Amino acid sequence: MKWVLLAIIVVIVPYTYLTLHYRKPGPAFRPYEDTKNRAITIRLLSTGYQRIALDATRPADPLHVAASASSSAVAGGLPSALTGALIDQPLLPISIDSVTAPGSAAAAQPYFIQFTCSLADNKAQLAGGHLYRRDGEIVVVPSFETLAGGLLARTRDSMVLLTVPAGALKPGQYLVTLAGSRASRQWTLQVH
Repeated sequence: MKWVLLAIIVVIVPYTYLTLHYRKPGPAFRPYEDTKNRAITIRLLSTGYQRIALDATRPADPLHVAASASSSAVAGGLPSALTGALIDQPLLPISIDSVTAPGSAAAAQPYFIQFTCSLADNKAQLAGGHLYRRDGEIVVVPSFETLAGGLLARTRDSMVLLTVPAGALKPGQYLVTLAGSRASRQWTLQVH
């Protein structure tokens, strides 16, 4: 028995030292997710888009903006170049009903976009959002995910607050499109 214990100690101690000393920092390689993300990034760069992850929340109180940009309704869906670059198409709301967002922003400050949208049914919940930027065009894509089992959301209407991180937008004028599957909203943004 003492030889088994000695063999375990002789193997475990060097193995633990080598593993901790030479281990790659950060999360482990996830073959499917990491390869898919790399492929999406390459496709987006080839079409000229840059992807920025947005913080998405469902606020309890509406956002108050001194001078909200005037938005107009446009046809729904994503631009064809962006649709071709994405491997998994996001679950978009049916329509974007209203938008509250400033018409100008400082590049060094976060930019807030609050909107109300209608969902197809009560089986979806907010999952996140991405901003896709190309030249003077910005496409904001809120994404929802399907609830599992018998769970249902309280209502098909949803209020969402998306936060663009500080420094993500370069100074310039942009045409911003907030994407819905049937009806989107569009406005002009000046970043200085």
